[in-house]
Amino acid sequence: MSANYCQALTQLTFPLTSEGVDSRYDYDWAVLRMAMEKTRPAYGSYRLHQSDVAMSPQRVLQEMSAPQGRVNVFVRATSSELEQRYLPIRLPVDRGLLGYRLLLIRADDQARFAKVRTLDDLRHLRAGLGKGWADVNIFEAAGVEVVEGSNYEGLFGMLEAQRFDFYSRSADEALREFDERRTSHPGLAIESTLLLQYPLPRYFFVRRDAAGEKLARRIADGMEIMLKDGSLNALFQQHKGRLIKKTALFKRRLIKLPNPDLSPQTPLARSEWWINPLTGQ
Repeated sequence: MSANYCQALTQLTFPLTSEGVDSRYDYDWAVLRMAMEKTRPAYGSYRLHQSDVAMSPQRVLQEMSAPQGRVNVFVRATSSELEQRYLPIRLPVDRGLLGYRLLLIRADDQARFAKVRTLDDLRHLRAGLGKGWADVNIFEAAGVEVVEGSNYEGLFGMLEAQRFDFYSRSADEALREFDERRTSHPGLAIESTLLLQYPLPRYFFVRRDAAGEKLARRIADGMEIMLKDGSLNALFQQHKGRLIKKTALFKRRLIKLPNPDLSPQTPLARSEWWINPLTGQ
């Protein structure tokens, strides 16, 4: 292997996020891989692989904060704190789908949720979310009580054990997670009448150093190419399209929540980057 090849090789290590069933990030890493492939002519070869050790969200941030940490890219719903500590690639990886939320509930509680018409009604129920998730601030700012769980998998059991009343999931996550756990958590269901919506872009983040800046430019360039040539939408439809259609979101009652933590640099004006799953556009 030549010295020039070694110098040109871009190394990316993304986190293994769970030791159990966790398909939440399959689409994100497919986008990252394609963005790197699309920019191979301009930026050279790359090596993309997953960390060997499963990491909690907090551990991922610790590794990212260390110059020689075991990962150098991660994907997450954005917040002002994350954007200050790490370098965001401000292009919504999932085209804003994360902000359209279905609720996992206990099946026996469906009648309670069928009566919810407004945000004020929702305030009588408790939301379950992961510790430190960006949604926590959104629900709390809206006056909804939040119970935080220390790990992703444990939240399903906490819901079943009545520690809270609903688990807010993105429109595609809810169906997939319900299907994956219908045997292990038979008392759960997808609430059938409501759709919550708040602006919550999901970004790739890298380190705030010279290597991170170069990596951010490459990822951004690759995603822009993907948007223009249609490959981003094709990948989105491949991973998300069937689930979005299955949810029939347009038939649900929509309750909007503001996101007080949204950066003014959020590219809301770039409408081509945002999908409206109520219309499919």
